[in-house]
Parts: sequence; C-alpha cells; structure tokens
Amino acid sequence: MTDAARVLERLRTLRAADAPTHGGRVLSYVYDSGRDDLDELADAAATLARPLNGLDPTVFPSIAAMERDLIGFARRMLHGGRSVVGSATSGGTESCLLAVKTARDLWRAQRPDAATRPRLLTSTTVHAAFQKAARIFDLEWDPVPCEPDGTVRASELIRRLDDDVALVVVSAPAYPSGALDPIAAVSQAALARGISCHVDACFGGLVMPWWPGTPAWDFRLPGVTSISADLHKFGYAPKGVSVLLHRGRARHRAQFFATTSWPGYPVVNPTLLGSRSVSPLAAAWAIMHRLGAAGYQQLTAACVRAAAQLVAAVDRIPGLAVQGQPLGPAIALVADTGVPEDQRVDPHHLADAVTRLGFKIQHQPGFTQANGVRLPHSAHLTITPVTERSLPELIATLQRAADQVRGKPAADARPAVAALRLLGYRDDRVPSPTMAWALLRLVGVSKKPGGIGDQALLMSLVEQLPPRVAETLLSELLARVSEP
Repeated sequence: MTDAARVLERLRTLRAADAPTHGGRVLSYVYDSGRDDLDELADAAATLARPLNGLDPTVFPSIAAMERDLIGFARRMLHGGRSVVGSATSGGTESCLLAVKTARDLWRAQRPDAATRPRLLTSTTVHAAFQKAARIFDLEWDPVPCEPDGTVRASELIRRLDDDVALVVVSAPAYPSGALDPIAAVSQAALARGISCHVDACFGGLVMPWWPGTPAWDFRLPGVTSISADLHKFGYAPKGVSVLLHRGRARHRAQFFATTSWPGYPVVNPTLLGSRSVSPLAAAWAIMHRLGAAGYQQLTAACVRAAAQLVAAVDRIPGLAVQGQPLGPAIALVADTGVPEDQRVDPHHLADAVTRLGFKIQHQPGFTQANGVRLPHSAHLTITPVTERSLPELIATLQRAADQVRGKPAADARPAVAALRLLGYRDDRVPSPTMAWALLRLVGVSKKPGGIGDQALLMSLVEQLPPRVAETLLSELLARVSEP
C-alpha cells in the first residue's frame, strides 16, 4: 500500500502539467465564475452528496428534491409554463442524445408502418453531439449549409421540413461562431407541420436569458418542444450536469427507459446512465440557490462587457477579424481577407502563439460544406465572467501574438501526406492504428506531456484528409495519450 499523502502528492504533480482551470487563461472547456465562494460551496455540496446513487431517488429522496428545484429554476428562466417538465442529465451530450431519442420514438409511434429512416435536420454548425445521436439512434443526419459568417438561413431549414423529419435542431447560440440560429421562424414552421423542434442551449442556456438584444428563443415560442441547457457551463457547476426540458409530460416520459423483463429489480432510467454520481447535481443545486436569477444576471453582465471589449480590441488588430456578429459568449477569430495576404493573421498560428504566451484559445479547422461553401478555419474563445479581470493581459497577448505571426502563411500538411503515401498510405483507405500514428508523428505529435505542441499543422492535416481518415487519426491521438 502507498501512503495517502504520497498518493495526493503524485496527483498534484500530475495536475501541475494541466492547463489552469481558473483565472481566465483557458478560453474553452472551463467556465470560471471568478468567485472562490462558489467553488467552495460546490465542493462542500458535492462532498455531502458523494455517497448517493442517482439510480433510485425513491431511496434517496434528497436527489428528487434537488432535481425538482433545478428543473423548476431552469423552467422559469426559459419561460416555460407548468406543462414544461424535464430531467437532470450527466452533461450536454447526454441531453442532446435524449432529445433525439425522445423525438425519434415519438415519430415512430405516430408512423408505425414507416418504411424510411427518420431524419435529423440541423445546421452544419450544430454541436457534434447530434451527429453522435444520429448514429446511435439510427437517424439520417441532414445538415443545412451555413453562410461563411456562420449564420444559417431560416428558409433553407424550413425548405427541408417534411414528414420524415423526426426533429429539427436550432442552436442558442452555435458554439463554433456564436451565431444565434433563426429559432422563431424555424420553430413556427415546425409547429405548423407537427414536427418536434429542439433548441440546443447547452452552451447558452444559462447566459442567453440575460444577454441584451436577444430575440425570443425559448419556450415563449410555441413551436419549441424541448431545450437543453448545461449547468456545468454558465451554471458554474462542476462537470457534469445538464438539464433537458420538454413541453408536456408525454414527451418527457418518452425519454425514459423502463423494464420489468428480467428477474432483478425493476429498472427505470430517465437518462442513459443507470448508477450516476449525484455530486455535480448537488453542486449545481447549491450554486443555483446561492446565486438566484439576480446572481446569474450579474455574472452574465461581466461576460457581456468582456465580449464587447474583446470584439472592439480585435477590430484594432490589423489582419485579424471576428467571424460574423456573435450574440453571446462565443467569439471566433478569423483572418481578415480584406487586407493583402502578407498582412493577414492566420488564426491557427495565432492560437499557437497565444499558447506560448500563457493563454489557451481553441483551434477550429476550416470546413467545406455540401454546397461547396467553405467556413474558414478559426480560433474560438469562450468568454466567462473571469475574462473581464484578465482582459487587459489577454488583449495584450492577442496583439503580441498577432504581431509575431502576421503574414505567415497558413500551415500546409500536404508534404506530410505525400511523405506517408510513399510509405503505402492511400486516401481511400482508413489507416490502421500504426499507420495513423505514423502520420501523426509526421506533424509533430508525440506521447510526451504537451506532446501535441503547436496545432496549426495538425489542423491542416485534418482539413486535407477525408473526414473518416481525419477522424481515425484524431481517435488514435486520444487513444495513444492514455495508452499504458
């Protein structure tokens, strides 16, 4: 056996290699309220709930009480009436999966003799969790191309509504660009056709209610049948807890799995998981009571101020631009194509330079849509309340990084792909784990801590390869870093 103190010291050593989760230096993945008291409250609540099992709230009624309070709060913030009910889930992906599963089951129940697969209609910028849901629940994913600024035309989504659509999904806002989808028009058209309409507000659900200038996007619109909102994002709770709300009990009950067809205890699961930790739920519940609507509004105001100042600062950086007109706490940086190439700032080189200077922003590869319209490669920033405190240093870092890379051509992975072809790689074949790792090594990836390093070349590789090949490579990367 190992002494407990040594175990914890080993964990501290491992954690020292992680990107900082507090202080505003990582502008993705983490949602820092900037308030130590909320973190302390969350830790205490999570510890109190640690022994509980979310499998059966009849045995542990505190679970039902906390979930009831959270669902009630979310319902009020999203303007739902008494008919709106829902469940807490383990995170946004589970909420999205359950929204699709529910709509599919309702569609099938109404069309028991349907010979076609149901269709999941979205924009191309919808969160990837919906692609996962389509694969798992056997729907045809139908992505509608967006404009280069990340917006999608309502007419294009509405044109594709038909009897085979089990669910149309709109985003509030879309994560890649911060654009708000045309929720009012699409949900109204879906209502007229009797089609379920889900608003994916996993990212914005607990910030958009207080974001100025936001049109109606929630249950105020009668065509909206369900909404997902993550409590571990702008609810400031630890990972992972989200809520999925439905308009009507019958729709909510279609989310459940229940069986008595085995010799054990009756199994009733409102979510995909059976046994589940209650600690994130308890932490979210405690933070919700501590903040209330007024507290969330104050934290959102800090995000609003920081986002406005950041957009203004980017406008003053030659060669760099904000993609579109984001509405919310997501901002995407792109190269300014209105200036000569030797004055442009490539967003992926920028992101690498920013990382070397102590901040972390997220690389997003370019994407060519089915209609040939290309969405430019970009760098994503999620704005949280603590961003306002670190904003002077962040802006100075962006300016310095831009000066370092201005005029540098975008990374080009074609020589690496050509080199691998000499080793036997072919574009029409998904590479083996060995071949995939060899290609990753050619663009500088290793298993050492921090072994990904600069990502501009890796992102170029993702853009150069067919999607199924790129996806195989990225899967290999994640598998290798945790392989014994």
